[in-house]
Amino acid sequence: MTNKYKKYTDEAKVYDVAKRTPLDYQALLSTRLNNQIYLKREDLQSVFSFKIRGAYNKLTHLDQKIRDKGIIAASAGNHAQGVAMAAKTLGCKATIVMPKTTPTIKTNAVRKFGAEVVLHGISLYESLEYAHEIEKKKGLTFIHPFDDPHVIGGQGTIGKEILEDFKEPLHAIFVCVGGGGLISGIAAYVKAVNPEIKVIGVEAKDSEAMTEALKRKERISLDQVSLFAEGAAVKQIGVHNFEIASKYVDEMVVVDNDEICAAIKDVFEDTRTILEPAGALAAAGLKSYVLKNNIQGKNLIGIASGANINFDRLRFVAERAELGEQREAILSVTIPEKPGAFKSFCDLLGARNITEFNYRYSDTNQAQIFVGVTISNAKDTTTLLNNFNEAGLSASDLTQNEMAKLHLRYMVGGHAPDAKNELVYRFEFPEKPGALLSFLTNMGENWNISLFHYRNHGADIGRVLVGMQVPKKDQETFHKFLNDLEYPFYDETDNLGYKLFLGKS
Repeated sequence: MTNKYKKYTDEAKVYDVAKRTPLDYQALLSTRLNNQIYLKREDLQSVFSFKIRGAYNKLTHLDQKIRDKGIIAASAGNHAQGVAMAAKTLGCKATIVMPKTTPTIKTNAVRKFGAEVVLHGISLYESLEYAHEIEKKKGLTFIHPFDDPHVIGGQGTIGKEILEDFKEPLHAIFVCVGGGGLISGIAAYVKAVNPEIKVIGVEAKDSEAMTEALKRKERISLDQVSLFAEGAAVKQIGVHNFEIASKYVDEMVVVDNDEICAAIKDVFEDTRTILEPAGALAAAGLKSYVLKNNIQGKNLIGIASGANINFDRLRFVAERAELGEQREAILSVTIPEKPGAFKSFCDLLGARNITEFNYRYSDTNQAQIFVGVTISNAKDTTTLLNNFNEAGLSASDLTQNEMAKLHLRYMVGGHAPDAKNELVYRFEFPEKPGALLSFLTNMGENWNISLFHYRNHGADIGRVLVGMQVPKKDQETFHKFLNDLEYPFYDETDNLGYKLFLGKS
């Protein structure tokens, strides 16, 4: 295959609308991984992704009469914004078909450019099929998000800029992969200029259309795709993209949701920019590649491909980032149901920061605790489990348990009819390492804890809900304990939510 795509890139018309984006050195990530890591900041484009390059280049190659009839595209969001902006710039009407799952921030952005938005289907594949139906019915010209030579040529300008701007030896470029347009353009150009530079694709787990295609040496169609990184959720890569990738892509890396969330956090810590999940794929794959292959002292570049993230998704990202970085472990620990057992449990945790603590009384013999703990690495989890088991406590690691991470951590609890004389209080205390242990130490061992919920919210104030079995004869002593704590506290014993879900049924 002759490398005609380099020519397409050299002749691409993108800079009427696209910026020449910088290569930003990632100081913190570089230090952690012992490599020199840079991000190509395509999130800084006016539409917050690289897609404007390919879309505009394609439209400039259309005859004016074709543009006058109107164009149509299908996209999960970023290509849609690119096409809509390109169409507005060139003065043509655009219709964009988007999956119903597309974040509102992306559909609104498309409408902002004057394009008509049609929501259809759950995946991009279904949107593509529907867009082709409209194309035939109305005589519009379809602008493919990835399987088009001029789209590929436009995206290839990113690779061209990298080689022009980065003059030091470069080990590898990491590229997110959905349908394959971005990696096709970059790989074709880079390999034509310097075939020694590795081009490595990164896909999200359960969206591995390119990985499987290269492995089987044929384009395959996935039955379904994961929608977390919806910008790269494609069931089948393009014909042109498969042809180029088969020849020029060196390797593929697959990362899971936790790794993607961790990468979003890594980029934020270095740049104060929040990438969307698909936009952070390259950074996640770069990290995975370095750790698995023990790469050190190399120059590595990842494409920060997009920053169109829904604000309400940040909660999930923040919760899963620490797990993806192996900085948090989720454990289940069984302790005796007796006063002082919680304190002994916390003593075993030592100085480690507790990120979450869930417990509800179930019987008079044993207490089952669901706890999140800050760790330094995976070996730290093993040490913790050994410490618990050596102390006679049964402990299990739930860090890789998807049900526990998605659901169980929010569902620990229930009615406890045998929790006699239970009082429920909500406390606030300064959030700092050891604060929870200090709280339990001040509480002493006078009363059995029958309910406990704590979660680190990343704020200055720690919040804990505690149920204690306090006989009536101890009421005066208990209230003295409350006043001596010097923490704000709120009596929730008569709270309707407590009565409905946690109190005696």
